[in-house]
Amino acid sequence: MEGISWKLFLLSFLLLEGSSQDFGQTQFICTSVPKDMDLCAATMQNSGPAEDLKTTVLQLRETVLQQKETIMNQKETIRELTSKLTRCESMTEPGDTRAGSRRKEPGSSKDTMGDVSRGAGDTLSQLGQTLQSLKQRLENLEANSLKDLLQNKIDDLEKQVLSRVNSLEEGKPGQKNETEQRGKVESTLTSLHQRISDLEKGQKDNRPLDKFQLTFPLRTNYMYAKVKKSLPEMYAFTVCMWIKSNASPGVGTPFSYAVSGQANELVLIEWGNNPMEILINDKVAKLPFVINDGKWHHICVTWTTRDGVWEAYQDGVLRGNGENLAPYHPIKPQGVLVLGQEQDTLGGGFDATQAFVGELANFNIWDKKLSTADVYNLATCNSKAQVGNVFSWLESSIDIYGGTSKWTYEPCRQIN
Repeated sequence: MEGISWKLFLLSFLLLEGSSQDFGQTQFICTSVPKDMDLCAATMQNSGPAEDLKTTVLQLRETVLQQKETIMNQKETIRELTSKLTRCESMTEPGDTRAGSRRKEPGSSKDTMGDVSRGAGDTLSQLGQTLQSLKQRLENLEANSLKDLLQNKIDDLEKQVLSRVNSLEEGKPGQKNETEQRGKVESTLTSLHQRISDLEKGQKDNRPLDKFQLTFPLRTNYMYAKVKKSLPEMYAFTVCMWIKSNASPGVGTPFSYAVSGQANELVLIEWGNNPMEILINDKVAKLPFVINDGKWHHICVTWTTRDGVWEAYQDGVLRGNGENLAPYHPIKPQGVLVLGQEQDTLGGGFDATQAFVGELANFNIWDKKLSTADVYNLATCNSKAQVGNVFSWLESSIDIYGGTSKWTYEPCRQIN
């Protein structure tokens, strides 16, 4: 029995020595094995740590392969993003600065006045550059008194800027960031025109405050002027103005007066292919005006609450009259008077398709019916011509918004 134990010991020694040839320096470990146990089974029983090591190595290898696959996927994602960025840059080349020129027909939708811009970021960048150009030209104007020479160029640039704003908003109507950008552009344009107005005052201190015109160059829902004070209650009125437009179809809304609960308290509008109309408390009378020929025209409308009698004058001549227009309904006070836009709500709710496009001057309101002679004196610039006793045309009485501009104008010297 002792001989058998020694033989097993020697066999284990030989096996360990043979395996040491594969690993260089080794350390011999002697393990006692019961005489009745199989040597191979005993060897497997004592190989637990080796198996754990093998399992750990396999897990590490699997982890390395997964990380490698993740890196390959990330590289592919980077390539795709790089490709998309390249395509975006090719679509928004700086040279492609054309603004949309499509104009939708009236009634199709609100606030849509241009084609969709391809790149919003590039469009905003171009707007910034255009505004910077406007500011630079204005600085030259203030320094060198060259307003008359630069006026046309500034107008052209302004139209481009506003056209891009319209295109941008049509393409991205729901994005808050772009709406804020458009607001900043409008504010900047308003500031520029205010500076020009201040410059004009500085250059012509002796110029009467009524010698100016308002210009509405584009059909938008944010260009307008607002009268600073409201109207009183009126049982009769006369509204007169100088007006110039070649817009088609329809010149839009020269003015609108809204009160709480009634947006159409007093409105003058020519919308689409309809003739010009006067609205009083939402009641309508069609007016026989023809003014969209690009020339200056003097128009007046008179009305009295008794029987709703009205008269319409163009260039000092009575062109039409009627009755039963909102009879016995006085014009309500404490409303909002807006030039250039039709109000759907008190002081707002503008529709671009109803906006006025053209030039407006010498807008006056009386709380009485002027005679035919009074109207003729106004149209012919007679020295006896009256000014409105409810509202008279003064720069200090009007605020302008959204790019509406003020320019020097004397109708009796510059008719057509």
